[in-house]
Order: sequence, then C-alpha cells, then structure tokens
Amino acid sequence: MNEAALLAKKVTAKDYASDQEVRWCPGCGDYAIVRAVQRTLAELDAPMDETVFVSGIGCASRFPYYMATYGFHTIHGRAPAIASGLKLAKPDLDVWVISGDGDALSIGGNHLMHLLRRNVDLQFLLFNNEIYGLTKGQASPTSRVGTRSPSTPLGSVDRPISATQFALGAGARFVARGVDTDQKRLPDILKRAHAHKGTSFVEIYQNCIVYNDGVFGTFTDKPVADDSQLRLAHGEPMIFGKERDKGIRLDTDTLSLEVVTIGENGVTEDDILVHDETNRTVATLLAAMEPPTLPVALGVLYCDPALSYEAAVRDQMTAARQSGKAADLNALLRSGHTWTVEG
Repeated sequence: MNEAALLAKKVTAKDYASDQEVRWCPGCGDYAIVRAVQRTLAELDAPMDETVFVSGIGCASRFPYYMATYGFHTIHGRAPAIASGLKLAKPDLDVWVISGDGDALSIGGNHLMHLLRRNVDLQFLLFNNEIYGLTKGQASPTSRVGTRSPSTPLGSVDRPISATQFALGAGARFVARGVDTDQKRLPDILKRAHAHKGTSFVEIYQNCIVYNDGVFGTFTDKPVADDSQLRLAHGEPMIFGKERDKGIRLDTDTLSLEVVTIGENGVTEDDILVHDETNRTVATLLAAMEPPTLPVALGVLYCDPALSYEAAVRDQMTAARQSGKAADLNALLRSGHTWTVEG
C-alpha cells in the first residue's frame, strides 16, 4: 500500500510493519517492543517517509528491518553518531535510535554520552536484557555480579552499570523506563518520549529467553509486580503495592529513599514523596532503587526540556549569515599556505 492510500485511511500498527520476516528467538521480548513501537507510531499518525530508525549491532539492532519506514543498520556502538549527523542534515526527520545494553554501554558508551549531553532531538531506546544475546550469552556491562556466562564461567566480578543513572549523569533531559511486556503503559512512555524536544532516553527491560531468561522476574512476574514496581506519574504521590498502601518517603537525615506503609507508625499519605519530573536529584535516587528493599521505578523519571543541539546549531548558522561578514571558501583555499580565520 502506497503512502497516498495510507493517508486516505486511518493507519494501524500493522501498517508500520515491513514485509520482512521477523527473526528473533521465539519468546524474545523484542517482539513485544516492536509491537509497542508500531502501535505508538499508529497512534501518533507518524508519516512513514519522515520517520527513520537507526541501530548498531546486536539482537535489538535488527529493528529497522521490521519497520515500514526508513532505516539504517549501522556499526557497533556508533548509532548515536550516525543518528546525530542525520538529524543535523535533515532536522525535520523523526529519528529513533535502537540499541542493546552491550551496543550502547560498552563499545558505544562514549557515543551515547555525547548524544545525551548534546541533547539531539531524537528518541533513544535501549533494550536491556543484561546479556550479549547475539554473540551467545556473554556478560554485558549491565550483567549482575555473579552472572555465569561463556565469558565469566565462575561468575562476573564486574559491578554493573545502571543505564538510567548513566543517562542522568551524562546530562540527559528526558529519562524513562519501561518493561517489554507492559503493552498498556509502554506506548504511553514512548509517546511522552516522542513529544519531548531533545534526546529522549528510554530504558526498556527486555527478557532474553535463551541466555538470561527471567532475570527481571523479581519485579516483572505478575505475583510480585504490584509490590515491586513503582509506576511514576508527575504530580502524584509515589504510592504502590497490591493494596496501594506502600509509599516512598524521603529520609531527610540520610537523604535517601525508603519504603513506608501508610497507616503504620503514624504514616499518612502526606508523608509520601510527590513525583516531580524536573527534579534531577530525586530522579537519580529513583534510578538507583532496586529490589528487594525498594521497588523498581518505571515511567518518566526525569523530564526537563532544554534547547536541542540541532536547534542551537541552526541558530548559530543563522546568526553567522546575518552578521554581514561574507565568506568565500574558494578564495580561502587558494590564498596560500597560511590561512587566517577571523572569529
């Protein structure tokens, strides 16, 4: 179906699926994520000829093949650099970057850091399964201490990196988390990321059924999810639990977060911390929470927009043109062995 025909009818998630056979392991969490993204694009009515997916290397990086949009399958860890150049050259394009925890945080960590600090206007989706799946299950930068794998047969002694803490530390202006199978909430997170002007960093916990099955089960399995997940909403108290009787309180003595039970020891709802997306300090504390003592924070942890990189570059170029100083590159190249560049 061509673009004109699609515009004549309401697009659906299926319209954003390419004609390529999806080739991930049966049961892989990536299937759920691609469905969530296709559903998100349909709800946004995103033009296919103005949307592009850029990926690096890894299981997640097959993503562009399965989207009926433009796409680049690039080299290991360099997707942020290529996506940045694309956005600078074509600022009107809607750019999405797809990367795994190994691709983004190991060989690509340097590129990701600069993407985040520059605040290029694109969406960066990090599929975190805490393992290298494509190369058969080696420990990755997010693998936990003790992880046994072909590269760490006695158990990993590396301390894992937190993707969201990394993003916040690098200066990201939008940081969120979701779960691959949460088809109710994940599209909402993706829509929030899309609406943000600047780099939107979304970590998605993704199950690798072959090499790291159930690694997130302590907070994603249905019997424990309500008591081990904190679903954030701006301006609302951080209440969670199956009975909605648990909350997060800030311990002002230690400047740390703690779980309290409403109705016990004089604790009321007024004692519960209210989520403020613009508070980077609290967002960093939320990013560090983990079971069994604290729930995992999901949703938008931090959102504080700032001027995007390509917008700043355009403003600078406009100001240079309006300065009245004519530049002749051809004359400069032929002016001799010594060039004088006046600022």
